[in-house]
Amino acid sequence: MAAKKSFVVWHKEPELLGPAKPTPQEIKELSDIDDQKGLRFHFCVIMFYRANPLMKAKEPVEAIRDALAEALVWYYPLAGRLIHGPKDKLMVDCCAQGIWFIEADCSFSMDDLGDAVKPPCLYSNEFLYEVPGSYEILGCPLMAVQVTRLICGGFVVAIHVNHVLADGLGLAQFVKAVGELAQGASSPSTKPVWRRELLTAKHLPLQTTYDHTEYGIVTHNSTIDPDNLVSRSFFFGPKEMKAMRQKLPPPPQTQPASNFDMITACIWICRTRALEFDGDETVAVICAINVRDKGPPELRGGGYYGNAVVFPAAVAKAGRLLSCDSPLEYVVKLIEKAKSRVCEDYVRSEVKFLDSKGRPPLLRSRSSIIVTDLSRIGFDEMDFGWGKPVYGGTMDGGGSATAITHARYRNSDGQDGVLVPVFLPAAAMKRFEEEMNKFIALEPSEVIEIPPKSLLKSSL
Repeated sequence: MAAKKSFVVWHKEPELLGPAKPTPQEIKELSDIDDQKGLRFHFCVIMFYRANPLMKAKEPVEAIRDALAEALVWYYPLAGRLIHGPKDKLMVDCCAQGIWFIEADCSFSMDDLGDAVKPPCLYSNEFLYEVPGSYEILGCPLMAVQVTRLICGGFVVAIHVNHVLADGLGLAQFVKAVGELAQGASSPSTKPVWRRELLTAKHLPLQTTYDHTEYGIVTHNSTIDPDNLVSRSFFFGPKEMKAMRQKLPPPPQTQPASNFDMITACIWICRTRALEFDGDETVAVICAINVRDKGPPELRGGGYYGNAVVFPAAVAKAGRLLSCDSPLEYVVKLIEKAKSRVCEDYVRSEVKFLDSKGRPPLLRSRSSIIVTDLSRIGFDEMDFGWGKPVYGGTMDGGGSATAITHARYRNSDGQDGVLVPVFLPAAAMKRFEEEMNKFIALEPSEVIEIPPKSLLKSSL
């Protein structure tokens, strides 16, 4: 029997990569949404690319390094540093000191990696080297990019960015610009827009006040030991979505639920059962909702790469959530109702709330989960000249028992769907899997063969 190949990554010395041309030296303010304490962390994405015979004359590390430097001319605040302003308000010193760039080589091919490309990525620590201090908030680079060559000619691009500077759509916009510049464009097709002042309390007159329970839901058992977690990734393709829809009343009694709402509701129910909450305990799911089309009109033309996200919460007593005749229908309606509150007035209210309360963090507790949909943002479409990635999206899936991330994924049967990594204590995970299997099992009369490469349509 042949010896198992060893996985090894050789990292070169990290370098600071600045803009390719001189950029404005100035201090920029952040929005009140950017600067909430719950976003003062770095989030990661990763993209895996196969070799392209047509690109043999071009080297991916050099091409992406050069394109990053060009993109930083347009997105020059990303090459700056965060500093403290008045009242604990963070600001960006646009000093052009640069981002971390790491060049690396790996002993594996794309085929060797297999399912390791799906989140949570098995080799995340190697594909995104942690430069000492690089995950700090103040005075350090706001982004790190590692490009790793594979022995097959493919490569991996992994990125972490300070969430204060950009949300998922904002980072995707930047990465798309890098891809366009790498392929010879003279400028990005979408020009970046800063305008963070538009989402500050001093700019938005308050018209309606909403409750923002997502920043302070009362809970009895507040923590889950982060050192005692196991992870499983759950795939929701055509068969799984069909099975879940069987458990809802058919139209026209109800409007068809979106795939995001269905998957999120299913996970919320299974998680509540798995963690065995008392019936009177409050549980919640908090949805990250893009509001570029619901905020100030100036944000609606595209290009804004700051955090334009609000977090409505669906809240219920655990006993009510689990004891009703049709729990999936009940929970889907709770999620739909929470999301339906989001309008221009809701955005104003949340900005005012954040400002008046010192920009508090979102609730992260045993009884609540924050759900982010990265499945339609476009990381699976990013092209640096070598074509679309085998996988592109979240690297760690949140890496937390209180965070859930939807990622676009194609399984081994060629079916497109949504992959959701879940993190729970081992005993709870076993119960979670048992409950999940009930939701995704087709009724015997409905078991059919799903043709390969069926496209799963997902919408909010």
